[in-house]
Amino acid sequence: MDHSVKEPMHHPHGMKTGPPGSPPPGRGPGEHHAMHQPGHGSHGGMLQDFRRRFIVSTILTIPILILSPVIQGFLGISVRFPGDTLCLLALSTVVYLYGGYPFLKGIIDELRKRSPGMMTLIAVAITVAFAFSAAVVFGVPGEGFFWELATLIDIMLLGHWIEMRSVLGASRALEELVRIMPSVAHRMQDGAVVDVEVESLKVEDRALVRPGEKIPIDGIVIEGETSVDEGLLTGESKPVRKRPGNPVIGGSLNGEGSVLVEVTKVGKETYLQQVIELVRQAQESRSRAQDLANRAAFLLTVIALSVGAVTFALWVFISGNLGFAVERAATVMVITCPHALGLAVPLVVAVSTALAARNGFLIRERQAFERARELEAVIFDKTGTLTEGRFGVTDLLPLAENNGERILAYAASLEERSEHPIARAIVKEAHDRGVRILPVQDFKALPGKGVEGSIEGGIYRVVSPGSLREAGMALSDERVERLAGQGKTVVLLVSGERVLGALALADVIRKESVEAIARLKARGIRCMMLTGDNRHVASWVAGELGLDEFFAEVLPHEKAEKVREVKKRFAVAMVGDGINDAPALVEADVGIAIGAGTDVAVESADIVLVRNDPRDVVTLLDLSRKTYAKMFQNLIWATGYNAFAIPLAAGIAAGYGILLSPALGAVLMSASTVIVSINARLLKL
Repeated sequence: MDHSVKEPMHHPHGMKTGPPGSPPPGRGPGEHHAMHQPGHGSHGGMLQDFRRRFIVSTILTIPILILSPVIQGFLGISVRFPGDTLCLLALSTVVYLYGGYPFLKGIIDELRKRSPGMMTLIAVAITVAFAFSAAVVFGVPGEGFFWELATLIDIMLLGHWIEMRSVLGASRALEELVRIMPSVAHRMQDGAVVDVEVESLKVEDRALVRPGEKIPIDGIVIEGETSVDEGLLTGESKPVRKRPGNPVIGGSLNGEGSVLVEVTKVGKETYLQQVIELVRQAQESRSRAQDLANRAAFLLTVIALSVGAVTFALWVFISGNLGFAVERAATVMVITCPHALGLAVPLVVAVSTALAARNGFLIRERQAFERARELEAVIFDKTGTLTEGRFGVTDLLPLAENNGERILAYAASLEERSEHPIARAIVKEAHDRGVRILPVQDFKALPGKGVEGSIEGGIYRVVSPGSLREAGMALSDERVERLAGQGKTVVLLVSGERVLGALALADVIRKESVEAIARLKARGIRCMMLTGDNRHVASWVAGELGLDEFFAEVLPHEKAEKVREVKKRFAVAMVGDGINDAPALVEADVGIAIGAGTDVAVESADIVLVRNDPRDVVTLLDLSRKTYAKMFQNLIWATGYNAFAIPLAAGIAAGYGILLSPALGAVLMSASTVIVSINARLLKL
């Protein structure tokens, strides 16, 4: 029997064989417990610094609010004592210098680089507010901005703190996981179990994992069966069944069975270390929406300084009242700095980062994640992405025997002793359908032809159509010819001169692929397939899934060229799972590695989807679109009120008795901040 496999062989988990991607830089064996502790490194230190400044400034803001005449008037209370204004000035000075320090330092850095942005806008606003308010204390006519100054600094510190937390959020969750990983492993040594430090484990060591314990390190099960909860690592909602030969991930929770695990990865090569490295790379990539916020801040800085200067000059000329002119100019510059602008993007990034992690996405390049909203086409690799990367029974065709289940039972019984991929596929199909395997006597392998044996007193064979023709037996059946024409491997169950039935096998199409393609097409996205497989197989898969286009018989080095051709027509994403997809992933507008499992070091991908589920591509695109929409909405809310607030603050309607006070301006800013916060949270819905 010709059991030749027409598909390339695969890694047991759908990953194409080949040298693994070079692991990213990381720490060596025994160092993972000390890695990336919160507060360590520049990001962690900045996070703690913003937190401290926010807490101290917020505490000092409480007496500032109580001592502010505007707040007292609003609450209908009076808190007056000798030197109260000097006390207000002293408290505000501490908030300005201590709480405002990051922004005062930031304006120097931005001006040095000749790129004024958010830090410049904040620094100008708080400096004008503080300087004018201090001048009022010492006799300049006008109304001080002390409470606006303090709340502005508090909100901006909070915004930057949230931004730092969102950037570090995914890695901090992983750090928590690293800390709770077991420090001790049960190593098998000379037939005995010896407790050792996890850091001392080496590749090929064997460790016993008892029920309910955490798996100490990446490895392969060599004895025992169990179910493992990998939800915290991969987002997989159900426990995964593990048998000998199956991989396990360090940090996942063992279920009901004891298993013996052989260590396959240590140090920087482990799953956790690779994920943390990917997250670190993502932290260093900028968001286009954040750049947009910085451009908005630059524009508002120009507007604030220009309108403030013009306002001052005009009111001095019109009224001759220097105090009123200064108050109007200061009001313009304070109001032009919206609290919400500092929160607009960080809040959305924080929410979307959490949602991405919960759905098993690893975003290596934030700009690529945002570009995903503009996609017009998605190209999928076939084997291991749209299909399962394994042989399976796709058709069961009764011929002389009408009972399909009986055909499967006899074929599986004969093939049970074979280790060939086709044999394993037939036996698996029988197990999946609950078909009983029958005892076989006088079993014989027919080299190059098939297998033969006696079942229930009759002699049966499983052979290929070619072997049948060689034996001088003709089979003319359009259905069998059609299956062969689709590129499927067809085997026949034969008894004597009678062909009882046919079984067609091919790389099994994932059930999830059908839904994924339908959902993408419903969103107006063209779906294509790229494969090195023959045109007949590709045509069959494309037809089953309803693909718009497919490219067959494409060699690995030609895949990038095909993606380049499609890019001339559409904004395109490439979705692949293997090492030979790397050039195509790089060439695409967005490169998505799917089903990476424990091999997450896909250096060429912008986004890594841990699960081997094409539907995650749809979820990713939806999240990208909604995230960008929320960012844009927030930027509009954060800056939009300036269109009418700035003219009113400048006193354009003063002749009609309409004058925007600093207090009312602050209320408008607060309303904008609340709207931005609520809008970001709505992303979860």
